[in-house]
Amino acid sequence: MKFPWCHAGRLTFVLCLASQTLSAADDASPPSPDRPWSPRRLDDYEQALKQGIAPYETNRPTVPIDPQKIYDLPELIDLAERSHPETRAAWERARQAARSVGLSESSYYPYLAASAGSGLQHKLAVLTSVFPGNGIEEDAELDVKWLLFDFGGRRATVAATKERLMAANVAFNATHQQIVFAVTRGFYNFNTARQKVAVAESSLQAAATVGAAAKARFDHGLATKPDVLQAEQQTAEADFELEAARGDLSDAQVALIRTLGILPTTELQIADVPEKKFDESVEEPLEKLIDRALSQRPDLVNKLANLRACEDQVRLARSAYYPKVSLEGSAGWEKLDVNAYSSPYTGNDKPSYGVGLAIELPIFDGFARANQLRLAESQLREAESELTDNRDQAVSEVWKAYTDLKTAIRKQESAEKLFTAAQSAFDAALQAYQHGLGTYVDTQNAQRFVTAARSTIVDTRSAIFTTAAALALSVGDLAEPAPAATHANHP
Repeated sequence: MKFPWCHAGRLTFVLCLASQTLSAADDASPPSPDRPWSPRRLDDYEQALKQGIAPYETNRPTVPIDPQKIYDLPELIDLAERSHPETRAAWERARQAARSVGLSESSYYPYLAASAGSGLQHKLAVLTSVFPGNGIEEDAELDVKWLLFDFGGRRATVAATKERLMAANVAFNATHQQIVFAVTRGFYNFNTARQKVAVAESSLQAAATVGAAAKARFDHGLATKPDVLQAEQQTAEADFELEAARGDLSDAQVALIRTLGILPTTELQIADVPEKKFDESVEEPLEKLIDRALSQRPDLVNKLANLRACEDQVRLARSAYYPKVSLEGSAGWEKLDVNAYSSPYTGNDKPSYGVGLAIELPIFDGFARANQLRLAESQLREAESELTDNRDQAVSEVWKAYTDLKTAIRKQESAEKLFTAAQSAFDAALQAYQHGLGTYVDTQNAQRFVTAARSTIVDTRSAIFTTAAALALSVGDLAEPAPAATHANHP
């Protein structure tokens, strides 16, 4: 015998299956790899972005910026550390790691749960005859389970989360160091670009002076037309280089503001770097710098914490081979009322309770524990190799930054001598040309040499400051954290 509802049920099932298939098709990936495509609901995302991301910027601090104020490097660093989204993200990751420690420590406490229920049952009870009967059951129960001993599994889990907290905390410090270095490098790159504009303006002025001299000599019959044309070409080339330098300055300003974590359209005035000789020298031996880097760099602390967390994961995987001992108990109340042939309900209620010890030991799990242990041991070996590689990389970075700084300091004196000699040569060549004792080619070459020498001084000074910051970053001295005793709040 067939029931009508069977056909309706089959139809409903087919319709549900078809709708699920169509939904899966709508959420599919690109149909081919050779051209872009438009996923379903893409317009919704584009419209949301078009309206702005203000609803998602509730965690972004508002740092006031005075457009009339001239900001020096320390003020820019302070602004970046207070406003950059990366510091907020790193801070939240550290807070999440701290909460994970508390979450893992919750396994040391008993688990308590309450439950209650009520229901009606209709049955056919068979005694001397068949008669219908109903039952109403109500119950409430309080269950407790407390893991007493697990051969170090919980201890390994808590230790691993604490190591990950340390890694997150030093990653937070490393974020600050990277931001300080980025702002420092952007600040000096911006000032270098600004000084390059001044160099280009000076070059244009010198080219105009040489052009005026060539024109004056041509007017007096002492120079040829090609000299005048070459002078005009040199002036046009200097003007082109000036515009290129101004474009580089605009790019450097955008890059600097980007390192601050604020909108690139923000109006900000940047202080100049004094054009004076860098008199400091690297007095600390390279060996001491390397030793300090190997003991305090946040990335190395992070790798060491990760290695220790992997060791704890190995202990956790080994603990799975041993039994777990738990204390289990319950206390509650039960009530049962029954009737037959529509007679009045009769029944009783009573309390219930129980307590005991439970031992759990998996016998066979499809080699899951063995594979988990091998995985943990492999991750431990990976962490050991990463720590070794990062130590070698730290030594290389300190070595390179140290030698780069010493080289830049030594080049500073040579650059100044080069500029002095080039300026004197240009002055002499221009004076000789103006008096008819020199050639235009000699004057033009001297003017190019003085421009190149002035650019060399700018690049050398910028390299000194940038490499000094790179050395501090490689050692781990940038944005050093305050002593642990002074920390009032934990993330």
